[in-house]
Amino acid sequence: MKVQEINRQIRENSIENIINKRDRKKDKKPLQAYAASWANEDRLYDSVGYTIFIVLPTSGCEWATKSGGCTMCSYIADSPLTDISEENLIEIFDNEWKKQLDKTDISSHENVAIKLFVSGSFLNKNEIPEKVQEYIFNEFNKYDQIKEVIVESKPEYIDEESLKRLGNLIPNKIFEIGIGLETSNEDTRLNKINKGITNKSFEKCVSIINSIDEYDIRAKAYLLVKPILISEKQAIQESIDSAKYARELGVRRLAYCPATVHGGTMMDYLWKRGSYNPPWIWSVIEIIKEVRKNVDIPMIMDTAGFGTRRGPFNCKKCNAKLKSLIIKSNLEQEIPEELETFSCECKKKWEADLEFSDILNTTTSPKD
Repeated sequence: MKVQEINRQIRENSIENIINKRDRKKDKKPLQAYAASWANEDRLYDSVGYTIFIVLPTSGCEWATKSGGCTMCSYIADSPLTDISEENLIEIFDNEWKKQLDKTDISSHENVAIKLFVSGSFLNKNEIPEKVQEYIFNEFNKYDQIKEVIVESKPEYIDEESLKRLGNLIPNKIFEIGIGLETSNEDTRLNKINKGITNKSFEKCVSIINSIDEYDIRAKAYLLVKPILISEKQAIQESIDSAKYARELGVRRLAYCPATVHGGTMMDYLWKRGSYNPPWIWSVIEIIKEVRKNVDIPMIMDTAGFGTRRGPFNCKKCNAKLKSLIIKSNLEQEIPEELETFSCECKKKWEADLEFSDILNTTTSPKD
């Protein structure tokens, strides 16, 4: 049975379990409960700034509901899996936006970024109708301190008309579209991640983004560190090669997502059976060193899940320290000297894993 077929079955079972669980509850969660927002210091293109994160619930990622979605993604589990009206979406956004404005005076910050997440693609009008997209962008345009507005979308929803329509609403800000490239290896992306994105489709949408001169619209590539069914050594090399590929196409920023195992996914299915482990933090550090030295565009390495049972892990002696050094590297866009020279006794296990993982096409658990 193909990966895609197994993945579809796992996703269908997961969605059914989610719906059944919700139906059994006497008091169902209101739509607002699926939303979230927070803010913290973060790296912008030109400096360290203040970033507001907003998560809006939508009807769910169409790729996940129709094809099973990506083998590592659990966003569908955080969706209400129901149609949401334009009025409800605007009300939910207003509530989260007000929460953040009440917490901080945006005018007190020189450089602010907004990162807006949905269950799938912001530019998919079936998830976020045009009226809602434009309402949100008009709100952001009221604040000169907001320098960057970042959304996410699959390539099939990225077209010149949509980009110009939204770019016109925030003409003096950077408008960035994050695209889940995950890897430049098309076989890995299609047959192991089940992304449904070819190199040709990715290259086309980056070309469309870069062809628009009227507004400052930029492409960002999300890259997954260690998909299922590849070795630790291959995962490192693909991550490095992917950064070079994206840069050559004209992508302006990179965001790495080291794999963390989420429930209801094929990655979780394999992990529970001892057939998958998230990447070592040592592997993440190797990627940081190579990309910072050889790819001259901004790069962020996500540290969510670091040091947890389901996330990137070295050993209890060095997990926390290395996480803090990687966050420092994100903010400074450099390789901290301590990260260059850091060592720990667990590094020998990682080196052994690299040596033998290509032969076995599996990895020993760093948690053992």
